[in-house]
Amino acid sequence: MVVNAPTQNTTFRISSIIRITLMSLYIALTVPLPFLSSITAAPVPPVLLWVGIGIGAVALYAALCERVIVDEQQIQVTYPRWVPKFFRKGWALPWAEVKDLKPRTTGQGGLVYYFLSKEGKGYLLPMRVAGFARLVEYVQAKTGIDTTDVKPLAQPWMYLILLAFTVLLLLVDAWTITTALAQGGNLT
Repeated sequence: MVVNAPTQNTTFRISSIIRITLMSLYIALTVPLPFLSSITAAPVPPVLLWVGIGIGAVALYAALCERVIVDEQQIQVTYPRWVPKFFRKGWALPWAEVKDLKPRTTGQGGLVYYFLSKEGKGYLLPMRVAGFARLVEYVQAKTGIDTTDVKPLAQPWMYLILLAFTVLLLLVDAWTITTALAQGGNLT
């Protein structure tokens, strides 16, 4: 099925289920650390851990703010202005410069796709956006490249399973933190 190419900017953001799952997993994996540091008299003070967790949360949130913008002229990956360019740079590729869409196998056996420009540069096709099928239709409409076999790297049900296990981990975290506080953990 071919869709008409966008005549104005169309923005695709990272899927909400992916953002929620990854932020929740980050919280579940890191928040107990200062509490555990406190009750075990670890050499790293809890305050330093809280600072590191905060910086990491901002960095993860910045990465999850990726936007893919397609229009008549190009496809572009951007980030909000507050995200430093050295952290997440983004890219833009005019449709006229797209030579091909090449699959590459990941280290875990998945399949990702790269736009190959006429100059030979590769640009990773963002695969975790909400509306991925619509994005791929736009790519096909603007480049003429057959995208019928292009599928997202991970299906939504995979993130739902990860989210369910993350919720279980958060419950264990609540128990861990409650136990640490009951034993008189000092968080400073």
